[in-house]
Amino acid sequence: MATTSSEITDIIKAQIARFEGKAESVDVGTVVEVGDGIARIHGLAGCMASELLDFGHDVFGLAFNLEEDTVSAIILGEYREIKEGGEVRTTGRIIETPAGDELVGRVVDPLGRPLDGKGPIVTKTARRMDVVAPGVITRQNVDTPVQTGIKSIDAMFPIGRGQRELIIGDRQTGKTAVAIDTIINQKGQDLVCIYVAIGQKESSVAKIVATLEEHGAMEHTIVVIAGASDPATLQYLAPFAGCAMGEYFRDAGRDSLVVYDDLTKHAWAYRQVSLLVRRPPGREAYPGDVFYLHSRLLERAARMNKEHGGGSLTALPVIETQANDISAYIPTNVISITDGQLFFEGDLFNAGLRPAINIGLSVSRVGSDAQRKVMSRSVRGMRLQLQQYRELAAFTQFGAADLDKATLQLLRRGERIQEILKQPQYEPVRLDHEVAILFAANRGYLDDVPRDRCADFERDLRRFMDTQHNALSKRLLEKPNEWSDDVEKAIATMLDEFKKAHSYAEAPAAAAVPAAKPVPAAAAGASR
Repeated sequence: MATTSSEITDIIKAQIARFEGKAESVDVGTVVEVGDGIARIHGLAGCMASELLDFGHDVFGLAFNLEEDTVSAIILGEYREIKEGGEVRTTGRIIETPAGDELVGRVVDPLGRPLDGKGPIVTKTARRMDVVAPGVITRQNVDTPVQTGIKSIDAMFPIGRGQRELIIGDRQTGKTAVAIDTIINQKGQDLVCIYVAIGQKESSVAKIVATLEEHGAMEHTIVVIAGASDPATLQYLAPFAGCAMGEYFRDAGRDSLVVYDDLTKHAWAYRQVSLLVRRPPGREAYPGDVFYLHSRLLERAARMNKEHGGGSLTALPVIETQANDISAYIPTNVISITDGQLFFEGDLFNAGLRPAINIGLSVSRVGSDAQRKVMSRSVRGMRLQLQQYRELAAFTQFGAADLDKATLQLLRRGERIQEILKQPQYEPVRLDHEVAILFAANRGYLDDVPRDRCADFERDLRRFMDTQHNALSKRLLEKPNEWSDDVEKAIATMLDEFKKAHSYAEAPAAAAVPAAKPVPAAAAGASR
């Protein structure tokens, strides 16, 4: 049946009546220059700072420099498809990263793309990478500890939830090991951990992930990688992405911990990107806002008050020094931002003191506010004893024959405390065990124990406590903020009972050996 012209007219009129036209405004620019991961674009008049730009071919960039006539964008990913004269569109979106519980247990890049081969990640939430830190009014005091399981840190440099504690030292002194031990110790706790690897070898990060899986710590951990082979742009974004993921849990009223390993390489990446977009260089060729780069990142770590959910984000930034020089540009910047630092010294590490923390240069500016009361009372005065011992040991290394009894006693006590603070890697210690062994060392229960038997003393004490005094362990774990004379008496009674049941005699004296001739200084230097 033929359609008449009037019917066609009616159909067209009906479609016109139903048509809802929408005006869409999009800034479109043109690529003027591209190279080294940077594109200069002309024509994006309404572009925002840190806005995502669409280059087509599924390639995106980040607006980095907003100049009078052009925009310099750092390209996220490959830029082979981008040509001069190509079209660029604004998206109206500030750069974001996926966040949520779906990421826990996964290894991702800063843009939330999975790297572990376990399939895609579907999240319901995305968070802006770079946001303003919470204001002072929305925060509360740091008063709840992050138990690291490392005796020397929990005893002398406690870390609180919402604190920023810097881990600083030369390479290969145990900085990452302490951060990984802290993550492992949160197994079964209520703390979500984010480990951000910046500019590290992929093989090293793979070993760390395998270690976390072996100890069951990946169940509460997100690993964010921007490796050494990744562009400097991704290395620059990595800590901001990890921080945004941690803020999701903080704003949901939960507790999270972010490890930035390390911010020295982050500053290098930022310097590289800044020089490529022709920002004027300053001291050591870093741009003038390198201080602001780290301050705006670390200030986002906070303990929120009850009206804002009561969650917390704790930051453990890592800084690598050169030849123990903590007065260099980036180390001094980050030290001034953080709430304390753990300084790892190569000489202590080589001398067998692990973790190799220099107690004179290390500090926690939160102090005992973020320490369990049973711990703070057990270790009262211990740091002073240890500092006095290390000073005296330096003076008495050439001979101790003419020392008085009090000095010899101080040396003996300090030596035992130092031995007890040694700890193997990947073996964090439970709170009740920490309290018992540190109480014993601090109160002189190890003074008559040979130095090479201190590790045996600790091992046997932990077993004895778990089998014979389980009620005391339970009391210390369930009520860690309650200390009384009864608790102190119970620990002392347990230690007295343990010492009666266990004997640690001096090792049998070796056969007399003729004294060796002194080695000439030149020969000694050559042998070393």
